[in-house]
Amino acid sequence: MPSPIRILLQTTIPPIEDDWHIGRFSLLRDYLSSLTDEDGQPLCAVTARDRTAPGTPDPVLSTIDRSDFDELWLFAVDTGDGLTGEDCAAIGRFRAKGRGLLVTRDHMDLGSSVCTLGGVGNAHYFHSTRPEPDASRHVADDRETGYILWPNYHSGANGDFQTIAITEPPHVLLSDPDAADGLIRYLPAHPHEGAVGVPEGDTSARVIATGVSQASGNRFNLAVAFEPSSNGGPGLAESTFHHFADYNWDPAMGCPTFVSEKPGQSLAASPEAQRSIRRYVRNLAVWLAGRSL
Repeated sequence: MPSPIRILLQTTIPPIEDDWHIGRFSLLRDYLSSLTDEDGQPLCAVTARDRTAPGTPDPVLSTIDRSDFDELWLFAVDTGDGLTGEDCAAIGRFRAKGRGLLVTRDHMDLGSSVCTLGGVGNAHYFHSTRPEPDASRHVADDRETGYILWPNYHSGANGDFQTIAITEPPHVLLSDPDAADGLIRYLPAHPHEGAVGVPEGDTSARVIATGVSQASGNRFNLAVAFEPSSNGGPGLAESTFHHFADYNWDPAMGCPTFVSEKPGQSLAASPEAQRSIRRYVRNLAVWLAGRSL
């Protein structure tokens, strides 16, 4: 009988109440903890935490390569100081040992500490550091929130869902045996998603899903998958942590006071979209652990 998949859900900020602290990912934590395997046993053992004060190595992240975690879900919610060199080095060694790594961020420079991460971190593009290679993308997409600059792709309101386009051939992460066509078609929407792409020269990575801006009509990348290789275990770069946040799954869960956009309700009204999103999360947990879906 396989042991539960040991998952660390981790933010890059200390526990600040009026921010995207780990408590704002409680629905994700609880869903992962509720999953069972074919024998009815817990599929995942989940630890969820914020980092300690920035500026010094985090005691968990900076030693994660010596831990028994199978995978790290890193929610980069900082403004550039969320990871130390020691943290990044340990995360790199963690993945080099074949462990799984999800790295996700948000608009503009939110989460830009991952620029020092390497590997999966190289798939993330920001405003001030490592901008998108296509200079024509260096313009604001969402115009509703004027102080947020590019990249800020508007896939919809928080609380709404978006229909995704799957890059051929479909990646196993997007398989859904309960869907009519066998594929995941929906993810949570967000007014200003970040930018991800395949790092130059990395043949283990490819874009697996794209979205469409409801503001400009531009298509943008939602997720870049890294296959296990000599460089390390499976990895995923995701355009925004809002695909996993409580407020995007259920706006009634609340958000920091600095969020000004009016939420939507289409996800709450669509059991199919809710099921699709949770299937994606389950797939991700299993795939990052190197297990078969």
